[in-house]
Amino acid sequence: MSLRFVAVALAAFGITFLVVPTHAAEPAARDTSKMPKSWTLPRTPDGQPDFQGYWTNGTYIPLERPKELAGKEFFTAAEAAAYEKKKLEAEHSQAADDLHYDNVIWQGDKWAKGAPNLRTSIVFDPPDGHLPPLSPEGQKRAAELAALARDREAAVSAESRTLGERCITWGADGPPMLGSTYNANFQILQNGAAVVILTEMIHAARTIALDGRPHIAAGIQQLAGDSRGHWDGDTLVVDSTNFSGQTNFRGPPATARQDIFSSPQLHVIERFTRVNEDTIVYRFTVDDPGTWTKPWSGETLMRKTAGPIFEYACHEGNYGLTDILAGARAAEKKRSN
Repeated sequence: MSLRFVAVALAAFGITFLVVPTHAAEPAARDTSKMPKSWTLPRTPDGQPDFQGYWTNGTYIPLERPKELAGKEFFTAAEAAAYEKKKLEAEHSQAADDLHYDNVIWQGDKWAKGAPNLRTSIVFDPPDGHLPPLSPEGQKRAAELAALARDREAAVSAESRTLGERCITWGADGPPMLGSTYNANFQILQNGAAVVILTEMIHAARTIALDGRPHIAAGIQQLAGDSRGHWDGDTLVVDSTNFSGQTNFRGPPATARQDIFSSPQLHVIERFTRVNEDTIVYRFTVDDPGTWTKPWSGETLMRKTAGPIFEYACHEGNYGLTDILAGARAAEKKRSN
């Protein structure tokens, strides 16, 4: 589907077909069908398309297409509304004996999280909406990660637990940027030399150089890789390499697999295109022969929302990790008696 089609669809439907929760104070984007028919892309003083502001990529749409939607790439507007209603009802149907956070409170947002682009999955290539098979190298590493999972379940040490539990990263900052269960918000800042994406979960800032500098040395690896950007017309194209073997990117646990780990061969191309006042179309392609047999691509929408973004003080409130380790040691002591 072309970006022109996306823009026309958004102008025709806006987000008017989305079901806004009764507790919601506002949608993420205004009703574009009521906006002026003519819209001029705002630009920075140096002429770049202006992406600055606060955005969200929160959505109920899963990374991969559900089995019951096999062969169906797009919802109708009515189907999209029904899908969101179903997801919202499930979120509000937490069992009374589920001794956990109140999902209505901690997962609730002030905007709808449906399918404004009508897609049934974020992945659109391969056409079946699923990730490609693992490459031989990817299969070998998956087995190694499964073995390490035993240490994680046993809470052998803090280092054996996930990066999210250790307040290092949830992977929501990407690339690719797949959102998070809650607080799926970020702020974009830019000048002539760089674009910075400040992600709320977990307080990461990615600097994308626009000055033509090369990538850092191949031997340097980073969790979020090394990003370099350039303008293709009014589209920001970001090329990211230099990832580490610990890089994990994921969407919310309810809508995406949590075992998506890449290899240092990961190469991500992102394309950001602002199509109206309240919407950025975000497309990406992942190429990692060390994990998958072929590249795969996805698309989601970033919708304008109100700021500011507040600090997510993960370490300061991370009693969970301490309790996990203490509980594991207590269990070991009990078994040894």
